[in-house]
Amino acid sequence: MDRLTDERVPEGLPAPELLPFQGAVADFRSGRDTPRDYLERAIDRLAVWEGRLHAFAAVGIEQARRAADASTERWRAGRPRSSIDGMPVGVKDVIDTADLPTELGLRAYAGRRPLVDAAAVLGLREAGAVVLGKTATTEFAMTHPAATRNPHDLERTPGGSSSGSAAAVGAGILPAALGTQAVGSVLRPASYCGAFGYKPTSGAINRGGSHDTQSHSVIGVIGASLPDLWHTAWEIVSRVGGDPGKRGLVGAPQLAPPSRPSVVVHLETDGWPLATDEARQQTEDLLHRLERAGVRVRRRQHDAEVAQLEEILAGALAKARSIINVESRWPLRAVQRIAPGSLSDTLAARLAAADQVSAEAYQELLDWRRSARRTFAAVMDRADAVVTLAATGAAPIGLTSTGNASPAVPSSVLGTPALTLPVLRDAGLPLGLQVMGARHRDAAVFGTARWLLAAAAGEEPATGSGPAPSAGGAN
Repeated sequence: MDRLTDERVPEGLPAPELLPFQGAVADFRSGRDTPRDYLERAIDRLAVWEGRLHAFAAVGIEQARRAADASTERWRAGRPRSSIDGMPVGVKDVIDTADLPTELGLRAYAGRRPLVDAAAVLGLREAGAVVLGKTATTEFAMTHPAATRNPHDLERTPGGSSSGSAAAVGAGILPAALGTQAVGSVLRPASYCGAFGYKPTSGAINRGGSHDTQSHSVIGVIGASLPDLWHTAWEIVSRVGGDPGKRGLVGAPQLAPPSRPSVVVHLETDGWPLATDEARQQTEDLLHRLERAGVRVRRRQHDAEVAQLEEILAGALAKARSIINVESRWPLRAVQRIAPGSLSDTLAARLAAADQVSAEAYQELLDWRRSARRTFAAVMDRADAVVTLAATGAAPIGLTSTGNASPAVPSSVLGTPALTLPVLRDAGLPLGLQVMGARHRDAAVFGTARWLLAAAAGEEPATGSGPAPSAGGAN
């Protein structure tokens, strides 16, 4: 394990930029570039940023170099393992890795070394991806912040709890990193850091070896492009599947082509009244643009079914956190038992709150979640996608909070796939547009997102199916 020090960091920092991986694959194939050279450029960017960004809990440069060398040989021989062979990745520090510590942001877990990789990490390695390091997380992937900063403004939060994954991708250190989400922990930090974020259908990516195990939590991906998100998720699931007893990721190996929606739902969520004027105006401008393009937009003000969904999702953040608190009692109590006083006041308060939730109240919360999912399914019977904000605005100033999760929590509660696209701005900083779809329609959400991405840029993309790309082809 290697740790970078401030001595390696120059005075100035470059402008953060997304650096997609899929475009490099053609150069690997032709020999103009190699995975080892690609990795060295990522290590150089890590050295420039990390002393100020604090995106990593640990890095493993030498083992990453060995993996990149092996990938280079496979590409030279014309036998890459997958579309992500040689891609440097980060792994959120609540997901086990056999060669690096997994500390969960907990003092009591400092130096903890798992014996084996988590399922998703095994999938990455078998696909040829190069694990560069463990990305920083909030304490136990909950709300007490890490030291990570936002690459677009070092005085602002990167969001949480997948703080380091979003910061590393947003800064251009990595093209992709694993995160987890039980409330808004993939979508919100991706939005704040100007990256793409993918929260899959519940159970789509195997969570074995991940310590973010609450019932509506998922492993997701933060990346530099939609292809990087899809290929990363697909290559993992094709090797280790989804959660036991679940369908896993449904779709094809290639990224779905752009698909023009006929009907979208504007879901305001509890976050809409809290959103900045600029965030709301940009959303409205985009919705009007869609309507001018012939897309029907369903809104709560004129659609009783959408209004019913909004009503049942009122208070979703508090209810989701109550579920999470109850389901986290065992590990948090166990930590308290072996290391009294090691939990932050924030986490201790959440454990105390969990103790106030009776078994009957917990069952009522689960009943509410089931009802919300039925209502959402009925809405999606007559819609192609849901469009909403991924956050209430730009990342807040300061590192004592990870921001408001209200806009992102519905996709977690509903168990639906959701993406955030870095197409909006607030106060000159990144803000994500969130696109949600029906459960197990992850591939379709990507198709709609590709069309919306172009539409947001003022373009009219081609639609329909095209030729399937070869392994690793940019698409």
